[in-house]
Amino acid sequence: MMETERKLWIIGFFVVMNVLAFLLMSWDKSRSRKRGAERISEGMLFFMATVFGSVGVYFGMFFLRHKTRKWYFIIGIPLLIVQNSALLYVVYLLLSDVM
Repeated sequence: MMETERKLWIIGFFVVMNVLAFLLMSWDKSRSRKRGAERISEGMLFFMATVFGSVGVYFGMFFLRHKTRKWYFIIGIPLLIVQNSALLYVVYLLLSDVM
């Protein structure tokens, strides 16, 4: 696999996960306005943030004004952005050395 192709796969994966995370935040926000509607758990939102969707969750927090009063989202999601970035960098380095 060529270097450029590897970069595109990593970037593509990151973009897809963040779009999915943003869509989940959007769906949960729309459901939060309806009484008795089934919601996405905060645990699932954090899981999406942990598996490289942290930027999408963060954008969802502020563009949709969703979960911005929860201290654990305000602190946890930026920390997960740092963790995601570091892990993506490590994965990129490992793939560069192996192939």
